Amino acid sequence: MALKPWAQTAQVAFTYVGTIVGAGFASGQEILQFFTRYGTTAALTIALASLLFVWLGIKLMLMANDVQAESYEDLNKVLFGPKAGKWISMFTMIILFGISSVMLAGGGSVFSEHLSMSFQSGLLVTLCLSYIVISRGIGAIMTVNTIVVPIMILFSLILVKYTSTLPTAGAWLAIETDSSPIRVWMAPLLYTGFNLATAQAVLVPLGSQIRDRKVLVRGGIIGGLVIGLLLLAAHYALSAQMPGIGQFDIPMASIMTGLGTLIPFIYLLVIYGEIFTTYLGNIYGLTLQVQQRTGLSIRIVLPALLGLSYVVSLIGFKSLLTFLYPLFGVVCSVWLGMMMWKNRSV
Repeated sequence: MALKPWAQTAQVAFTYVGTIVGAGFASGQEILQFFTRYGTTAALTIALASLLFVWLGIKLMLMANDVQAESYEDLNKVLFGPKAGKWISMFTMIILFGISSVMLAGGGSVFSEHLSMSFQSGLLVTLCLSYIVISRGIGAIMTVNTIVVPIMILFSLILVKYTSTLPTAGAWLAIETDSSPIRVWMAPLLYTGFNLATAQAVLVPLGSQIRDRKVLVRGGIIGGLVIGLLLLAAHYALSAQMPGIGQFDIPMASIMTGLGTLIPFIYLLVIYGEIFTTYLGNIYGLTLQVQQRTGLSIRIVLPALLGLSYVVSLIGFKSLLTFLYPLFGVVCSVWLGMMMWKNRSV
């Protein structure tokens, strides 16, 4: 890449943030479930999650750079050994594909439920845009995230400003919880483990292809800290609306309704952008993985994955994901432990 180091750093940071900040984050559901519901302690658990994102994000990308990993399977083989790493990568592939299909269906729902267009048009627009971007490689994915993430940051600042004018603005320092300390402090570990285990689909090839290791370190630091600040901003806004906000499927969109008609509409497009970036990252990682296993060209693998995710998005995958997610949670916990324990010098 011919970009200057500072520009590369920004792209790495924004790609990191965009990979982690998916639709669940943008909608507010993830933050509500993993942090806000636990009251005043959430600010501390968010700080812990942010530090983990900085430390392990950098470590993940540098390890990928060390071994010049072609896909996340190469990294998992380093962490777990050749045999176990291969099976964990296979299971991760199934989960990533499932998430991708749900993201695609979510993109269709945004079009049908909020933009007065058909569900099919949402699927087809998402598929066509995805093919164009992914076929151009990691550089194009980084460019998309460089556009989407700053807009997400801008909306977070608007949300903080709006919340600061409410009489309940200080609720984030006053809400209590009945949950046990173990459950409260496990939440940031589970959240970090799940997100990094899925984000490796993008972060591994990113770490492998960026030659300047200082860019990866700076990008990891900035990206991890921005993720933490976005978490804190959303927690601040959600806390001011507790407990009523918990009844909404898209809590953040509900808060935005207090800001007129234009801003909620634009934020809806931001949610679609996060759905899109998550879908891009997952399909890109899956494409590299399938290519590595089969030796087939991207011209064959990419359309096949896009087509298959289209079919699955129509017939539904949610019931299977409901079954697989708890198991994937266990795998992510083990994966997180191995990332913490493993010496980076591989």
